[in-house]
Amino acid sequence: MMFNTGYNEEMSVSPSTFHKEMEENNSKSMEIQESQTTSIVSEDPLQNLCLASQEVLQKAQQSGRSKCLKCGGSRMFYCYTCYVPVENVPVEQMPLVKLPLKIDIIKHPNETDGKSTAVHAKLLAPEFVNIYTYPCFPGYEEENHEVALVFPGPKSVSVKDVAFHLQKRVQSNFRGKNDDPDKPSVKRKKTEQDVSDSKCKDTTLKKIIFIDSTWNQTNKIFTDERLQGLLQVELKTRKTCFWRHQKGKPDTFLSTIEAIYYFLVDYHTDILKEKYKGQYDNLLFFYSFMHRLIKDAKNSEDREGRKLIH
Repeated sequence: MMFNTGYNEEMSVSPSTFHKEMEENNSKSMEIQESQTTSIVSEDPLQNLCLASQEVLQKAQQSGRSKCLKCGGSRMFYCYTCYVPVENVPVEQMPLVKLPLKIDIIKHPNETDGKSTAVHAKLLAPEFVNIYTYPCFPGYEEENHEVALVFPGPKSVSVKDVAFHLQKRVQSNFRGKNDDPDKPSVKRKKTEQDVSDSKCKDTTLKKIIFIDSTWNQTNKIFTDERLQGLLQVELKTRKTCFWRHQKGKPDTFLSTIEAIYYFLVDYHTDILKEKYKGQYDNLLFFYSFMHRLIKDAKNSEDREGRKLIH
């Protein structure tokens, strides 16, 4: 961070010249700040979301922590163990998001509940989201042609290629089941043709899986045999704006709620082939509010720091 140290050569500069240079310097500084602000706004993906009114969160933030109506715990906004809003955040004032597919979130047992953004998805799309704590989660072997895992790696594919790879799995599965030498070859070919004709129905992605963990702990879950063989999907072009970004990790490593949101946006445009009009923006209802609170607090600290320096 750079600080304005002022002028140390004031004694050799006339007052009029000094004030003129100060005005020019301040003008340039303002231009730079405005340029930086414009750049940040244009790059900030949370700026132009189609969100429900966050007045209920503003009031809750002003009144402070409240009680969970299920467990009685003291929480801010929501209970991260019961997956429900607290008493001063009426559920009827929260948005509900309808998703195009089911979501399973597998949470690492050592993941701090209060720091996880996975809860946001469960709160805002409860009918579509399930959260499991490792090692307790279902197997997906029988569904591997309609389930995918969002996780980066050398075998990962982009969202737009998901349908193609699921189609290949359907055809492979049918060949394996019908590869009986006692059956006439014509019948086998007909079966494959039937699969090809119904590929739109058979290759529909029905469930997407996310791992909720720090990046240093993901390997334990990712290498579980129940996840082996699933199609892996990577969000290669999205960048995080999470306030707890992990040091040493690329900015394409997203928080859980960011990954869910960005996947659904890409799914909507690349697979459903529909124009995105903010249908899933409310998944960031809590996230965007917290992001703004933390950003404002940080800016306030920076301003206080600059006052002390000057």
